[in-house]
Amino acid sequence: MAELQYEDAEIAGRYDTFYPPERRRDFRFYLPYIMRAGAVLDIGCGTGALLGLARERGHTGRLVGLDPGAGMLSVARRRSDVEWVHGDLTEARWDREFDFAVMTGNAFQTLVTDTEMRTALATVRAALRDGGRFGFETRNPAARAWETWTPDSVEEATDADGRTMRVFHTVHEVTGDLVTFTGTYTADHWPEPRLSTATLRFLDLPTLDRFLAGAGLTVDERFGDTAGRPITDSSPEIVTISRR
Repeated sequence: MAELQYEDAEIAGRYDTFYPPERRRDFRFYLPYIMRAGAVLDIGCGTGALLGLARERGHTGRLVGLDPGAGMLSVARRRSDVEWVHGDLTEARWDREFDFAVMTGNAFQTLVTDTEMRTALATVRAALRDGGRFGFETRNPAARAWETWTPDSVEEATDADGRTMRVFHTVHEVTGDLVTFTGTYTADHWPEPRLSTATLRFLDLPTLDRFLAGAGLTVDERFGDTAGRPITDSSPEIVTISRR
């Protein structure tokens, strides 16, 4: 979600320790869609763990991971059976090459301006074959998740070498639908903390659907979380499966 996290090879190397792929509910949710698709684009693929799981479970088609972070891709590229592309949706260009595109981990929220949103959705639509689908989730602003992002909520993970890294978040500003915060990463073997600042956009449902319709994407399915529960006003997430 933030530049340092994308670029810092050590943080990227620990990412899957903080968020083990086999325990990620969003991965479990999207994997069936991926396994049914012949060609898949993972936007913001991070360490490539989701596409790696798809390969391990028998996906034999084309798998492509796109990410702007060199640190994350340095981890992903340990696998040679997936195509890895360094970049983002403002740079990438595909023409009707994929049956399914996906953004996990609330990465959709990094599209913070209207221009970024329109450009990204246009790129996704262009990349999809006719009838191809795009799945993603974004936090429901009504749930106000950012209120739990405090220095008191510390996550930690220990790697195979026994080294522990910790992270907590501090919110600096909430302006309209934008939330700016800093992640503070510490480790016993680091001389000082490493900071990563990001801004996320919390779109409500009507605004989100206007952007999708404007891009020529139709909502196929909608859920309130990646457990597949029905969406309500208080759902933690807005999970969308849209179609070209």
